[in-house]
Amino acid sequence: MAFSFITYEVASRIATITLNRPEKRNALNGEMVVELRAAFQQAGKSEDVKVIVLKGNGEAFCAGADLAYLQQLQQNNYEENLADSRELMQLFLEIYELDKIVIAQVEGHAIAGGCGLVTVCDLSYVVPEALLGYTEVKIGFVPALVTVFLVRKIGEGRSRDLLLTGKLIAAEKAAKDGLITEVVPAASISEYVNKIAINLCTEAAANSLKVTKQLIGTVLDLPIKEGLEHAAALNAATRSHEDCKRGIAAFLNKEKLKW
Repeated sequence: MAFSFITYEVASRIATITLNRPEKRNALNGEMVVELRAAFQQAGKSEDVKVIVLKGNGEAFCAGADLAYLQQLQQNNYEENLADSRELMQLFLEIYELDKIVIAQVEGHAIAGGCGLVTVCDLSYVVPEALLGYTEVKIGFVPALVTVFLVRKIGEGRSRDLLLTGKLIAAEKAAKDGLITEVVPAASISEYVNKIAINLCTEAAANSLKVTKQLIGTVLDLPIKEGLEHAAALNAATRSHEDCKRGIAAFLNKEKLKW
């Protein structure tokens, strides 16, 4: 698929997906959502990709929904708006459930749907100058889709504070609340994120990353005893996987294994 609103590159088993509407502060529209879904699906299926980095071109990571796009939605009927909402829903869900690790590299403000993208990534590294928040209530909208993920990520209390007030918070506050992974200076964030991605590629087994991510995403839905039984089953299944056999053999032989 040819992309008009994003770019897609692969190097050293790292796929970099870049929001590429800097003149619109990388605001989301229907076409961009479709392209993002296609790019993540492509990366997910590619044997040449182990880790995915999501970033934005220009001063903003993503400013939320494009104004022209919002105006267009005003003309839609309920069924059309439901279909459109489901496209963004699928994008969030696909990132959240993807077998591969997704890292957000946030070098500017991430607002509304843009902050939603950050929320569903596995790891997120953000420059100190960036502001993050869900401002939907301030324009009479609702942060519906991201709520499902945010409550799981940071809890009900902090989610109420962010979603009901629509306030923007600094990166340091976002890190303290558990919304993002870490604050990294702008001068070093590209190198820092690349190092994290390379370490994941070379120092962790792909199957281990996949199964661990799946476990994190499902364990909260299960009663504790069912969760433990599910974890035990995954533990047992993983022991017979080729990655585990290689890893244990290398550990016992005191060999450095490059995944």
